[in-house]
Amino acid sequence: MELSTRYEPEAHEGRIYAAWDASGGFQPRADAPGGRTFTVMIPPPNVTGVLHMGHALNNTIQDVVIRHRRMCGFRALWVPGTDHAGIATQAVVEKRLFAEGKTREEMGREAFLKEVWDWCDTHGGKILEQLRRLGASCDWSRTRFTLEEDMSRAVREAFVRLWEKGLVYRGARLVNWDCKLGTAVSDDEIEYVPQKSKLWYLRYPLEGDASRHVVVATTRPESMFGDTGVAVHPDDERYADLVGKNVVLPFLDRAIPLVADDTVDPAYGTGAVKVTPGHDPADYERGHRHGLPIVNVLNKDGTLNEEAGPFAGKSREAARKEVVAQLDELGLLEKTEQIEHNVPVSDRSKTAIEPLVSEQWFVKMQPLAEPAIAAVKDGALRFTPERWSKVYLDWLENVQDWCISRQLWWGHRIPVWYDEDGVPVASRDELEPGAPHPKTGKPIVRQDDDVLDTWASSWLWPFATLGWPDRTDDLASFYPTQFLATAREIIYLWVARMVMAGYEFLDHLPAEQRCPFDVCHINATVLDAKGRRMSKSAGNGIDPIEMIEQYGADAVRFSLILLTKEGQDTKLAPDRFEQGWRFANKVWNAARFVLLSLGGERGDGTSAAAVRLEDRWILSRLATVRAEVSTALEQYHLNEAATTLYRFVWNDFCDWYVELAKPRMADEGADGAAARGTLARVLRDSLALLHPFAPYVTEVLWEALHDTLGEAGGPMLMNAAWPDGAGLAADADAEREMGVIQDLVGAVRSVRALTSIGERKPLRAVLACEDPEVRRVLDEHGASARALAHLEDYDVVATAERPARSAVGLAGSLQVFVVLGEDVDFQALSEVLARRADKVRGGLAGLDKKLSNAGFLDRADPDVVAGERERRDKLAAELALLERNLDGLEQGSAAGS
Repeated sequence: MELSTRYEPEAHEGRIYAAWDASGGFQPRADAPGGRTFTVMIPPPNVTGVLHMGHALNNTIQDVVIRHRRMCGFRALWVPGTDHAGIATQAVVEKRLFAEGKTREEMGREAFLKEVWDWCDTHGGKILEQLRRLGASCDWSRTRFTLEEDMSRAVREAFVRLWEKGLVYRGARLVNWDCKLGTAVSDDEIEYVPQKSKLWYLRYPLEGDASRHVVVATTRPESMFGDTGVAVHPDDERYADLVGKNVVLPFLDRAIPLVADDTVDPAYGTGAVKVTPGHDPADYERGHRHGLPIVNVLNKDGTLNEEAGPFAGKSREAARKEVVAQLDELGLLEKTEQIEHNVPVSDRSKTAIEPLVSEQWFVKMQPLAEPAIAAVKDGALRFTPERWSKVYLDWLENVQDWCISRQLWWGHRIPVWYDEDGVPVASRDELEPGAPHPKTGKPIVRQDDDVLDTWASSWLWPFATLGWPDRTDDLASFYPTQFLATAREIIYLWVARMVMAGYEFLDHLPAEQRCPFDVCHINATVLDAKGRRMSKSAGNGIDPIEMIEQYGADAVRFSLILLTKEGQDTKLAPDRFEQGWRFANKVWNAARFVLLSLGGERGDGTSAAAVRLEDRWILSRLATVRAEVSTALEQYHLNEAATTLYRFVWNDFCDWYVELAKPRMADEGADGAAARGTLARVLRDSLALLHPFAPYVTEVLWEALHDTLGEAGGPMLMNAAWPDGAGLAADADAEREMGVIQDLVGAVRSVRALTSIGERKPLRAVLACEDPEVRRVLDEHGASARALAHLEDYDVVATAERPARSAVGLAGSLQVFVVLGEDVDFQALSEVLARRADKVRGGLAGLDKKLSNAGFLDRADPDVVAGERERRDKLAAELALLERNLDGLEQGSAAGS
């Protein structure tokens, strides 16, 4: 198989993915040693969704993990699927229908649902096709959808079980209402957006004494018609004589009591707050404590209802303006202040949330939360990074009942039916109108109109996708799962609820087998280059498919992992993917050299067969890297594994070993054979180690390598065994000796960089080191060292005076004096280095100031602090080298003048 001169992803990715799929390699292997299973459940993206960078990172993480475990011999299963996304999907279809002059109410429920299903069949699932482009090795034969019949059966089963245990109930409670979408939403589906607004100070006259007023401050004057009290702090002396008296609500002339409540902040506004139990969560609690009635002043569409008197029928915004204007005319508006405050907004419709009392279905959460809390505290569930366990526990330990009903049509319809008297019953099976009620025997007349919250199906995802409530072979084999990768935003929306569901519904399993996953990995958030969250509205997103088309899938995958340190968000710009693209081509070009060099005799590539220092060294490095990468992947430290591989392949293999091996390829004897065997072994193992991160390019090169070796027809790399390190041995002596040569080459290169001498211009040098072992290595391996450093010759001595017209490079105890030619202008060079030294001193002073700042050291991420200290060390070393050279250059300049 002949390789092109550069890697062209578009020429290979489609063919390779089709071959993987056709091989059956995405499905769990039946011949796994010991039958060990490893399961990952994809966080199901919305069926309306398209791939964004957060998806790309999250699914790359999952694919790296599943590919690694597959190569390690596990029966590895990655289950894909999509979420029906009740609110989002219904909104998309309703928007299209509105453009056609239609409404769902006019169409009727059945016709509207057919329209949504048709849309899903035509447009849904695009994101799964995009995941294929990324290289995701899901078992597509098991693709699930949260609204398919089997999932619906699981949802009904879960609801009925909760009903039978008294854990689900219907009641009037204050809920978050989305007026645009016409449905309740949960606390977890709200974001708080800072907005500029006004704080209006309203005067409420004292009953029986209109000359006295209690002044209340509010951001929502139109809600005053729902006021049923005014509250002050019990220790606030300004109102001590008024507690227990009534004030009169303007416009309605309704008397409402002034009550003392210790939750009131005396410093906010006037210290007196209006109590609106039907439209504010804090007031709901205050009203409950003081027995105040609940008055709802809003219709479901956000307009004011008849309780608002003369303002009934007006929108919230219009009513606000008119209420303020008329209060001002009546002398009841004391003042207005400009403020900025956080406004609760629906994360679906992006409109302001209105708290209002509504009849909804709820799940009692506290009994379900207890085993989920214990799972983390007892170690059954582990978060990485570990700090996210606190977010999980804080939510569960303060959990509120879950509002699970939504006033939508698209979703799992609540499996509750009512008889002619309105008596409800939950049922696993459909109850037809006219059928006898299972409890009362009276005719069933209707099913509940509401649907379940989308999360009420996805919390069953880890086991419903495996066949629950049936006790299937898949459920027995692949539950519990081992790894979940997801985003921080849904730790309580999804992660905590899945854990609760596992303990509640998998009651046929021992308690230690009910937690749905062993590890929950919270991946980083992908930010733009300025550190802002990417969003469609901000227009700062990066399309992963565009990046794949420009750089290739491997470049996108490898760059994302390489740039994302565990526990840190990552800033991303389109040009950052060049790093992955350059690396893929580095691997490609190194492989081309190796494949073109394997024509002669070839050794077995083991440490025992190594002939030269560089062979022993690279095989020792391979042994170490294989072990480090394996451990890092087992512990889900993906960035650490990728960084280790990047440095090994780019630096150790390509920049050092390949360069040392090139002159040996002409040798047809034992030396050439050893080099060819070592090249083949390192390339083979490197491709396998890189495969989870860069599957396409490694698969192409694996195929080419086996063709060249005459081993065509073997397993594809995705199905090959993970390197076991057989025949490799750590060789501390070889690594130490090679380190001496690398120090020499690095010191010479630093001199070339300082003096702007071409990197391949032949030079002479004097190498001074008091360590006899270092001198021995430099003497014994002089040919290799001179070739890599592009030195004509060098002398090795214990000590030496600095030769005239020389520059110095430093590496540990080794001093490298490089003799400069007559063509070097010492005066000009001295001036350049002096300016550079001044710049470095400035940078060093800035870092010293930063690192002596206790506030920075306390607040900054430890990795950031470590990075700054590393930068400081590098600058200090650079300054020492500059100053050392400046001393000699000044003498050289004086001597030449």
